[in-house]
Amino acid sequence: MIGDLLAPFGFGFMRHALAGCVALSLAGPPLGVFLVLRRMSLTSDVLQHGILPGIAIGAAVAGLSLWAMGLGGFVAGLTVALLGGWLARATGGREDSQLAGVYLIALAAGVAIISLQRGMDLTHLLFGNVLGVDNAALLLMAAVASAAVFGLALIWRPLLLESFDPGFMQAVSGRGGAWHLAFMALVVLCVVGGFAAMGTLMSVGLMMLPAVAARHWAAELPGQVRAAVAMALIASFFGLLLSYHANVPAGPAIVLTAGGLWVASLAIGRHASLLRRLLRRPHYRG
Repeated sequence: MIGDLLAPFGFGFMRHALAGCVALSLAGPPLGVFLVLRRMSLTSDVLQHGILPGIAIGAAVAGLSLWAMGLGGFVAGLTVALLGGWLARATGGREDSQLAGVYLIALAAGVAIISLQRGMDLTHLLFGNVLGVDNAALLLMAAVASAAVFGLALIWRPLLLESFDPGFMQAVSGRGGAWHLAFMALVVLCVVGGFAAMGTLMSVGLMMLPAVAARHWAAELPGQVRAAVAMALIASFFGLLLSYHANVPAGPAIVLTAGGLWVASLAIGRHASLLRRLLRRPHYRG
């Protein structure tokens, strides 16, 4: 049985895919936990669409260079985040509604730019190709993951304080907005790192599903981060196995595996699960 589990990873492309997914699993879920904590879970979805025009422009200028597309995607994603926040402050509206408007325009612009470029595969950019991860893509994901983990370690304490009590953070240092911006930059960086393997439509799947599931296994933030990373690693390993044996695309297989872990956590997790709610339901005697 162990041989059946490990045999597919005798192929180089499977090892590359697993290494890339491990990098994404170490960097993305901790940021996802903070997104859940800050009630910004859907912001990741906005950003994964918002990077598309930058990726398209990078590809139009430098061809299918991952570094050019990555840089373009990072600039585009950060622009979407900054513009949405600025419009919210300038108009007094809700940030989520402003982000929705900005990202929809960005998504349409990205698709339009891609459609004008002959030979550019929209499907590949949208859905990625985990099993096609080469040395350049692996280097990009490793660099992004390292920068994201190091960056999160640097801003961990002020970000934690700003997440729980932004008013106090603003009163004490007046830098709450700076920490928020740094955090958003790290999220955009991880989204860009994931697009090389998972595409722009699924790059946040490995970031958010384990993070959402982790709250059902740990009550404190460090425990949630550990649980999220562990589930992301499990989803990567068994998702790749599912892709290999069932002949389904690797990206969706990994996200579906992560989704299965979330459903299981929602059903039987230690905290706020359906099972816990059922066990705590009061029983009345007639």
